[in-house]
Amino acid sequence: MPISLRIPPKKEEMIRRAAKKEGKTKTAFILDAIDEKLGLAANREERIRKAAGWLTSEEASELRENLEVFEEIHEGDWK
Repeated sequence: MPISLRIPPKKEEMIRRAAKKEGKTKTAFILDAIDEKLGLAANREERIRKAAGWLTSEEASELRENLEVFEEIHEGDWK
């Protein structure tokens, strides 16, 4: 079902950049955000716990923190 939204230009630009960073369209990015807000999407920690089942909440948090290094982009790595 089509929905029309009036999004301020500043926010639209933020959405565009964030979607591009994740390799998604603006529509896909917005739908993912809606799913998160509605509780339909598992957050990263929940996904890690589900995949590793045996981790405690604290262990899952520690693993998540340790995996954050893989999300960093260093310009020098691409030259």
